[in-house]
Amino acid sequence: MKSKYIKLLYMLLLAVNAVCIYACKKGEPYQDPVATGGAKPGVVTNVKVKNLNGAAVITYDLPGDQDLLYVVADYNIRPGVSREIKTSYFFDTIRVEGFHASQEYSVTLKAVSRSNKESDPVTVTVHPDTPYFQLISKSLKLMHDFGGINIQAVNKAQSAVALNTLTIDPVTKSFAIANEHYTSLQTINYSLRGYKPQPTKFGVFVSDQFGNKSDTTIVTLTPDFETVLAKNKFFNYPMASDAFIGYGGVVPNIFDGNTTEDNGANAWQTTIGSSPKLMQCTFGLGASYKLTHFLMYFRNYGGNNPKDFTIFGSSADNPGDATTPGGAIQGTQYGDWVSLGSFRVPDPPSGLPQGQTNAGDQAYVNNGIDFSMPTNNPNVKYIRIVVKDTWSGLDYTIIREVTFSGVPQ
Repeated sequence: MKSKYIKLLYMLLLAVNAVCIYACKKGEPYQDPVATGGAKPGVVTNVKVKNLNGAAVITYDLPGDQDLLYVVADYNIRPGVSREIKTSYFFDTIRVEGFHASQEYSVTLKAVSRSNKESDPVTVTVHPDTPYFQLISKSLKLMHDFGGINIQAVNKAQSAVALNTLTIDPVTKSFAIANEHYTSLQTINYSLRGYKPQPTKFGVFVSDQFGNKSDTTIVTLTPDFETVLAKNKFFNYPMASDAFIGYGGVVPNIFDGNTTEDNGANAWQTTIGSSPKLMQCTFGLGASYKLTHFLMYFRNYGGNNPKDFTIFGSSADNPGDATTPGGAIQGTQYGDWVSLGSFRVPDPPSGLPQGQTNAGDQAYVNNGIDFSMPTNNPNVKYIRIVVKDTWSGLDYTIIREVTFSGVPQ
């Protein structure tokens, strides 16, 4: 009787073990068998093309092979430069892009099996529309500006491009790249500074992520005279309506020459006080200037960093206090103060949504954002900065540094 029970227990254990083995095998992820042979797959058929700017979308019917893995497209985007794009057998569409010009290109399509067998090639002709970098190049407007050149262009598709500016190298006496401006903004408008008020030859071309380059637009311009204002002449001019200072962020911090702070210790920083106040500060320039442009340095995007702000100026020797609202129209007078312009910090160059930035966006704010002053502004001796709103809608703010340029009066 005892041996009968032992035998029954042994059979039960075997059954449980078998179930466990089966369960483990069943739970493992499925893997397709590795194919090592077989005939080459059939070709794609019913091929159709839709041309786009600098690109084309190709649709097709897949062959009926059971071991089909992907479809590959091979093509040249310009002489000597080829690209290869693969699309899974789950899709019947492939996008080819990066073409240098609006002309005919040949694209070779092949179906590939799991055993890496390729079908016979199918060649299709595409004729992409004008690439975006070429459209941007055609829209270029190059004009003289204070201390340099102003560059404007239209980028309707918000394509990621670089505008490359060339100047004559004093050693080689030939063109060399002086600046690379990366952007995906729809409206491109920026200036390069630091040039003497004498005839200067500039060249500008547009490039894209595929290494394509437009023709170079060449102009000779004479930059208008300006000088960087000496910050050692600036002085704090506190007024009753100025914001409460927070975390040691006194006003002189924004003209101490330090643009690299990362903890607020060397920035102008406000806080919420006992009564509501505008986010503003006031200081003197030490002389009278017609301001031409300014660089403003921020900590980053988001948070309490300024998004919209207004610059006010006064030509009075000892200006009185006044209510100077953010967003005031340029030229509007408030007591001794006049609006020199309302400005908006550009969106992150990466085009990422609010709250998301990358290293390129951070470098952009670290280098200082350039704002041009309207040319019909009066001469001023005092400056007031009023932050209308921040990226996160907070009622306190921070600015690292501000550097003004202008013409002494």
